[in-house]
Amino acid sequence: MFQGASALSLDAKGRMSVPARHRDVLKEQAEGRVTITKHPDGCLLLFPRPEWEVFRGRVAALPMDATWWRRIFLGSAADVEMDGTGRVLIASELRVAAGLDKDVMLLGMGSHFEIWDATTYIAKEQAAMAQGMPDALKNFTF
Repeated sequence: MFQGASALSLDAKGRMSVPARHRDVLKEQAEGRVTITKHPDGCLLLFPRPEWEVFRGRVAALPMDATWWRRIFLGSAADVEMDGTGRVLIASELRVAAGLDKDVMLLGMGSHFEIWDATTYIAKEQAAMAQGMPDALKNFTF
């Protein structure tokens, strides 16, 4: 299970260094192979390959009225291998789609990661906190 946030920078070629705590798990769990795709919230999703295959199967099984969502998730997916130093290359089309330039946030979301433009993530997090907790969390204890 991946968790936690990491503030990272993309290099000039659009590569992101995966933090060591996640890199080792990705190498063990997925032999360093990941898949990156778009998310409708404006970020990217990064899956270890075995988790991607589960997700891909679920998306492929969506009904016909979800054709555009299949196109978004599957049509923009890019298979990537971590290089020897633990970097992943984010395709330029995906960087543009998520507004990634230099500073990014990598969020562990359990089975996968989200990659956000750092400024966008901070703004969306602040907006969510300003709205208060949703009803689903009203009875949640901390």
